[in-house]
Amino acid sequence: MDRKQLIEYIAGEYDTDIEYLWESTPDCGIFRHKGNRKWFALIMNIRRDRLGLEGEDKVDVLNLKCHPLMHGSLCSEEGIFPAYHMNKQQWISVLLDGTVDSARIKAMLQMSFELTDNPPRPKRKPKSKQ
Repeated sequence: MDRKQLIEYIAGEYDTDIEYLWESTPDCGIFRHKGNRKWFALIMNIRRDRLGLEGEDKVDVLNLKCHPLMHGSLCSEEGIFPAYHMNKQQWISVLLDGTVDSARIKAMLQMSFELTDNPPRPKRKPKSKQ
């Protein structure tokens, strides 16, 4: 699955469009829930050596949230790494160069969507002094 296919899949499956938030990185986009506005996926183009791979050419990656107990086993799979530029215990980076099967990417995307699909926490009222 490449960047274009992924963007089309997310738009159709999750009814959300990519948002480009940063002028300094115009190829970096996020996908978020409509309700709670939390991110469930981040797509970016980074140098291979940022993932510990050989070479300085750029590759598209998808950052996804994962359950901390699954992080180690996921990162042992080819094409999946501790997240670039995010919490490395709760997020992973997935190569979008054909290394990881499309069905696997879709399953991890669903996991990320579910892990981030909770309502915002209500603000706590300060305890009154008595």
